Amino acid sequence: MPLALLALAVGAFGIGTTEFVMMGLLPNVADDLDISIPAAGHLVSAYALGVVIGAPLLAAVTARMPRRRVLIGLMALFVVGNAVSAVAPDQHWLLLARFVSGLPHGAFFGVGAVVATSLVAPERKARSVSLMFLGLTVANIVGVPVATAMGQQLGWRATFLAVSAIGLAAIAALAALVPADHGHGSAVGVRTELRALRSLPVWLALGTTVAGFGALFSAYSYITPMLTDTAGFAEGSVTLLLALFGVGATIGNLAGGRLADHSLRATLFGGLTSLVVVLGLFPLLMRTEWSAALAVLLLGMAAFTTGSPLQLMVMEKASAAPSLASSANQAAFNLANAGGAWIGGLALAAGLGVTSPAVTGAVLAVLGLGVAALAYTVDRRRATLRPGPGRLVASHVPVEREPTHSP
Repeated sequence: MPLALLALAVGAFGIGTTEFVMMGLLPNVADDLDISIPAAGHLVSAYALGVVIGAPLLAAVTARMPRRRVLIGLMALFVVGNAVSAVAPDQHWLLLARFVSGLPHGAFFGVGAVVATSLVAPERKARSVSLMFLGLTVANIVGVPVATAMGQQLGWRATFLAVSAIGLAAIAALAALVPADHGHGSAVGVRTELRALRSLPVWLALGTTVAGFGALFSAYSYITPMLTDTAGFAEGSVTLLLALFGVGATIGNLAGGRLADHSLRATLFGGLTSLVVVLGLFPLLMRTEWSAALAVLLLGMAAFTTGSPLQLMVMEKASAAPSLASSANQAAFNLANAGGAWIGGLALAAGLGVTSPAVTGAVLAVLGLGVAALAYTVDRRRATLRPGPGRLVASHVPVEREPTHSP
């Protein structure tokens, strides 16, 4: 695999660290700024809002720019957002800085996925995407725990300065390792890119992302009370267990990339089915410490097996606008984050038990399977109605070829 993927992984590592570290620093930030924990929680929402808005917007406006330059510019915006976070004098400035930090998140992964797949042979596309995502999953193992400990010992502002330094390292790596001849932008305009998103298969792929990862975050958002109140772990053990989730996510991500290069659709269905089973067994697995630790590991593996297949599927379904569609998939991921947490919270508020968010997550995973099955049916029907490659249908619109990974 080309070294340019390492540069993308470094950027993903910084983004993953800054996205998830705020959860562990909320008490420190609240005490320092003299605000409540719920008010500090808005800092998490501000980042997610930046991702949802910035992903399609920045991907669209930079569509014709050289992709290496776009990636470097996005990381520069990331550095600015985190640097301002480190010196923010009050809650309002920090909210704005967190919003700015989130803006380049989705577009970086979206454009990065397009660059990653352009660097390798067609049979290694999913694997290349999984190697970029490796930075995100490793951030959960190393970046977030280390950054949280740094914030607790040196102050939360030191954490954001360190993340800014990671961003600068990513800029240097991108400039040095991403070849210029693989950095050309799209030849089409913004309107053409937007028209490519009108396709039903694109929206079905995005819907699978929302449902599938909504299932993950329905459970993961409330994993701490499950581990302490049900499994009986001490609060000090939770950080180590969350790192175990990162290990599972890393294994699932790498396995998903390799398997998807052989059969994208089968890998997606297998990952979602595994997620249904793992989440459905959560109430049983949380009864003992050893089985609860196993459940956390399996949750990461099952969920992130679907990451690369979903990213690649969206890109293939919108072949005329891969950067915009790929970035939109990252926005869908963050919608899943917010929506899954909200649905899991509803189950808790209804008094269904501490492990009830996992059960609602299993229901969402079943919904994701249903959407994926509908997408498969639509693809098969279109393939049946298609006269042949390179010919025109009655509407006089050229027919796209079937994705190379579809069965």
